[in-house]
This record gives sequence, C-alpha cells and structure tokens, in this order.
Amino acid sequence: MPVSRPPSHSAPLDSTSNEAGCWSAVGAASQPEKPLILVVAGALVDVDGRVLIARRPLGKAMAGLWEFPGGKLHPGETPEAALVRELQEELGIDTRQSCLAPLTFASHSYEDFQLLMPLFVCRVWRGQPRAREGQELAWVRPRRLGEYVMPAADVPLIAVLRDLL
Repeated sequence: MPVSRPPSHSAPLDSTSNEAGCWSAVGAASQPEKPLILVVAGALVDVDGRVLIARRPLGKAMAGLWEFPGGKLHPGETPEAALVRELQEELGIDTRQSCLAPLTFASHSYEDFQLLMPLFVCRVWRGQPRAREGQELAWVRPRRLGEYVMPAADVPLIAVLRDLL
C-alpha cells in the first residue's frame, strides 16, 4: 500500500516577494564567526509598574546609553546567579534566583562579537537601588522606554516589556 504524505504548506522561495526578506544575503551563514558573549539583564519592576534602567558611565563601552542592569557571566556561573550578583554589585540590592522570571532574550551581532542576552523580570528585592558604579538610574514607564537611547541589543526588549506591563 503506498504511503501518502500530507501536502506541503510551504511555497517555493520567490526572491521577488516580500516574504523572501528573511532569506536575503544579510546575516547569511557565510559571515566569519565572532566570539559569543553571554550577558544577563534584569528588568526590575516597581509597585507602580515602572522599569529601572541605568545609563552607562563615561569610560565604559557604549557610554551614555541606557540599559537594563546586568552584566557578563563568570565562568561556570548560571545566568540567574550572575544577575543576582550583578544587581548586588551595581545597585546594592539583594534578590534570589527564585525571584527572577525569564522573559525573553536578545541576540545581536556587534562588529567584534555576537551578544546573547537573556532578560529576566524581577519584582521582589531587598534594599533601595542606588548607583554604585557611577551610572545614572531612572525609573521609567514601559511606554516611555523607547525615548531612551539604548544599545542595539536592548532595543527589541522594549516591545516585549511594554506588552507584558
């Protein structure tokens, strides 16, 4: 008895259609490999639904841009443990891994490296966030996050936070 296959629902790729945009040469696999940098970010959300962002201080890469608090993972460290550590170092607040809810991630190709950044939402912490590394802090309503100039990797996270909050 012959085996029947379900009909294919995908259409042939037509390079003249708008649907072929994801198939363009931009971002093709033929690009040289870059080092992968794993950083973690946290969206601290206060009782009024505002999100804390920090402005990178002078002397750091991307100085003057606003970002979600967080940073690089140490060898062998989980993203959750790294975020708990970074929030303590950068803002002087304490939280637990169980208070972090994974929301989304960003993957962005910078000139010299590929960045992978999971974003966690945190609504529970102890202490008052304060700038401990020369950064400026701002509590921002989600609908206003787009008014702050951020690194390219952070920008797609704004819409996800707006939809959540």
